Amino acid sequence: MSTLSVTIIQTRLFWEDKASNLQMLQEKIESVAAGEVVVLPEMFSTGFSMNPEPLAETMDGDTIAWMKDMAIKKRMIITGSLIITENGHYYNRLIWMLPNGAYGYYDKRHLFSYAGEDKHYLPGNKRLVASVKGWKVNLQVCYDLRFPVWARQTTQDTPEYDVLIYVANWPQRRNQAWKTLLQARAIENQSYVVGVNRVGNDGNNIYHSGDSMIIDPLGSILYHKEDSEDISTHILDKKTLHETRERFPFWKDGDRFLLEG
Repeated sequence: MSTLSVTIIQTRLFWEDKASNLQMLQEKIESVAAGEVVVLPEMFSTGFSMNPEPLAETMDGDTIAWMKDMAIKKRMIITGSLIITENGHYYNRLIWMLPNGAYGYYDKRHLFSYAGEDKHYLPGNKRLVASVKGWKVNLQVCYDLRFPVWARQTTQDTPEYDVLIYVANWPQRRNQAWKTLLQARAIENQSYVVGVNRVGNDGNNIYHSGDSMIIDPLGSILYHKEDSEDISTHILDKKTLHETRERFPFWKDGDRFLLEG
């Protein structure tokens, strides 16, 4: 109960090629010896595509079935986002797939209008805070990182979550913002932050440097990988989290607010 094992998969992605991506990711996941949570990048089955019509799947589609099979087989939670169609609309939807085949999901709230994401997808209107082994995990997607209120801890008797996960396709040209904001979210929320990004060029010839990171509740970088593919497992310690919050109870002094959909 006092530790949580998180595996980061920082990888290249085959552009708009679901079959190749799922085969590649299956091999990578199968190489993970043990752990509790495996984190994949944003739109892991296609890359960050603004072409949802031929790529979108339903919640009964092949990629959800694949996630379920892999989670059951490895007895691990698998999370990452993909393109989902529902009621005639498209969503950049993060799935939190449990080892028993049950799942939760989060629709990306902040759509990247600079690339036209808001023209193709509908935004979500509620956060997903999942639970595993007594840990609370807040799940968000890429551009959400730029909006601190969406990730802010509620100032109640106890913090709302312990780990904040971002899955991303964040370009190298803006990687300083990515790295800085991941640390900022950890410091201001006194939580672990896990940011998982892809590497390599996408179909628009935009380069991604990865820069996946794990950051502790004081903002110290525990893991950082730039430019290359990597599979890395890390143990998060609840004792460190509690000691930080007890010694520096800054979260208690935060402003009270309500999030509106």
